[in-house]
Amino acid sequence: QVQLLESGGGLVQPGGSLRLSCAASGRIFSISAVAWYRQAPGKERELVARISSVGITNYADSVKGRFTIDRDNGMNAVSLQMNSLKPEDTAIYYCNADVRSYLGDRYKNYRGQGTQVTVSS
Repeated sequence: QVQLLESGGGLVQPGGSLRLSCAASGRIFSISAVAWYRQAPGKERELVARISSVGITNYADSVKGRFTIDRDNGMNAVSLQMNSLKPEDTAIYYCNADVRSYLGDRYKNYRGQGTQVTVSS
């Protein structure tokens, strides 16, 4: 079994910064793409940022230039640096990863429990 644990959420004022982390643990042979999603109350879940196994990134238009996704393959960890935060960034942020548990296994998708980010003065 594989677990994803997010951390780093909290309350921040508009214009501030937060750094979210996602650590994968359990039976892991390799991790393919990893993504951060978010869901605000009353809204659908949206993709925030994604990073491939070779470091290719893509971002939602709403966060381009403000957020940066990065990964440490040796530590099975991914981070999301969020700068210039806005009230509309308020949401629960989820880490999502495609993980293979052993050689020959197929990739399975896992999601963490989420971490709350609140941007408010």
